[in-house]
Amino acid sequence: MGYITMGGVFAANMTGNTVLAGIAAARQDLVGTWDHLSPLVAFFAGAMLARALLRVLKSATAGILLEAALIAVVGFLGVGMETAAMIVAFAMGLQASSITSFAGSAVSTVVVTSTLARTADAAVDRLWPGATAKSTPAGNTRLLLLTWIGYLVGALIGGLLVHAVPQPLLVAAALLLVAVLL
Repeated sequence: MGYITMGGVFAANMTGNTVLAGIAAARQDLVGTWDHLSPLVAFFAGAMLARALLRVLKSATAGILLEAALIAVVGFLGVGMETAAMIVAFAMGLQASSITSFAGSAVSTVVVTSTLARTADAAVDRLWPGATAKSTPAGNTRLLLLTWIGYLVGALIGGLLVHAVPQPLLVAAALLLVAVLL
């Protein structure tokens, strides 16, 4: 629903924003690319704040309450579409990182969004003052970031193939076959 009401930008679905950013980049649509990358930045910032709150307060409550407050602001103040998308994406980042650490349980609802939240968590863990060897290993942080970049590059390639090849899914099928046979 947010996609329709926020000008074709997802506030809570970072998978969709990643794919649409890749497609827009393939079309050389810089405005469209930015429209879909900016909520990713807001989401990431919200996820980092939630992780920092968890480290300081040892509870997910603050992040979830802040998320609720931000969503209420958007609902009651009637801000513009772009502002609403950014605020709600930030709030969804708060939720994603608060809930991934909620009650000590990992919760993953969508792959790309979860990957961004885990990357934000790992970044805060590595950058936190006094971080020790027990913090997230650098390799894991890089792997998480590379995973998200892989999704974006895949969307970009898919966007290029759609315009360059009559049957782009055949290319994808062939690549899958090659990967399986190797």
